Amino acid sequence: MSIADKAKEIIYGDRESCYGDPGKNLRVVAGMWSAYLGCDITANDVCNMMVLLKLARLKNTPCHEDSMVDIVGYTLLQERISEASREAE
Repeated sequence: MSIADKAKEIIYGDRESCYGDPGKNLRVVAGMWSAYLGCDITANDVCNMMVLLKLARLKNTPCHEDSMVDIVGYTLLQERISEASREAE
């Protein structure tokens, strides 16, 4: 199974059943980070920062598949929340 397939399986399966709608969850994280940092953070920012975290981890362990899967997953989540926003308009 490819890294992309694994990421899709995670974000459309287990994670969503555990944590609910990813857009809602990312907005909750963004709200908490905004309060902590004292500046506005968006759901897209959360995805981007999580990708940066995973990239930093890959610097230490370049072939760590879980980090690569997570990078694809956060990118797919950005696409999902962008699509949901367009549909809501």
